[in-house]
Amino acid sequence: QVHLAESGGGLVQPGGSLRLSCTASGETYTTYVMGWFRQAPGKEREFVGALRYRGYHTYYSDSVKGRFTISRDNAKNTLYLQMNSLNTEDTAVYYCAYGPYAITSSVPQELAYRYWGQGTQVTVSS
Repeated sequence: QVHLAESGGGLVQPGGSLRLSCTASGETYTTYVMGWFRQAPGKEREFVGALRYRGYHTYYSDSVKGRFTISRDNAKNTLYLQMNSLNTEDTAVYYCAYGPYAITSSVPQELAYRYWGQGTQVTVSS
C-alpha cells in the first residue's frame, strides 16, 4: 500500500502562484509514475501533469504547459506542482496520483495510477 499526502492548496488571485506538494509513503515503487489530476465543479477529472521515474521525464497537459512545473525531491519522496500565472479556469480540486512505471501513452490516463490522494482545493479568484 502507498499513502499519498497532499498539501499546498488555497485561495489565490488571478496571475498568482501556488505550490502543491504530495508525499508518498509505504511500499513505494522503484520505478513509477506520479502525477496530478484536477476536477473542476461539474466537469470530469482531467490530467494536469506527471513525472515518470526511470530517468526523469515530465509530461503536461496543453492547458498548463509553460505555466506549471513538476519536480521531485527524492530524499523526501515528495512531488511538487509549481503553478504560476494562475487563472480562474485553474480552479479545481487537485489530486495526486501514483502508480507503477507506465508507458508514455498511458501517463495521462487515470488507469495508469493505482493510488490517489484525498485532493486539495485550489481556488483562483479576485
